[in-house]
Amino acid sequence: MSNLGSREQTVWAPFFGSMGAAIGISLSALGAAYGTAKSSTGICTAAVLRPDLMMKSVIPVVMAGILAIYGAVVSILIIQNLSYELTAFQGFVQFGAGIAVGFAGLAAGFAIGIAGDSGVRGSAQQPRLYVGMILIMIFSEVLGLYGLIVGLLLATKATA
Repeated sequence: MSNLGSREQTVWAPFFGSMGAAIGISLSALGAAYGTAKSSTGICTAAVLRPDLMMKSVIPVVMAGILAIYGAVVSILIIQNLSYELTAFQGFVQFGAGIAVGFAGLAAGFAIGIAGDSGVRGSAQQPRLYVGMILIMIFSEVLGLYGLIVGLLLATKATA
């Protein structure tokens, strides 16, 4: 059995790096899709009451879409560093980078979708709620940004 802390190359290390890239983009895209779908139902409901707020209410959809970009950035960084010569450490760190950005994007997508749905519906009935909705969206989006930061740090650590 090989020592996982050693600098020896392993046959299975690229598998973990590849899985990190796949999980990172998949879970981030899933979070973005959920956030878009959930907040879009609120937008359609609010547009029935106030059609003039349609374009103003698209903010949660845009913020949800950004989550997929976070996953794509980390996954591309991982893929660029994949090779047959990866050590076990590098493969596990790349896997961790994908897990970090993927689950953070998924959680942020849930938060954006639920808060965006309620916020858009509420701001259609009471326009003074709009600024509060935007603040909640920012705090929801920053969850995905934390995952991006950790994912980038881990992915760059795998190359060192």
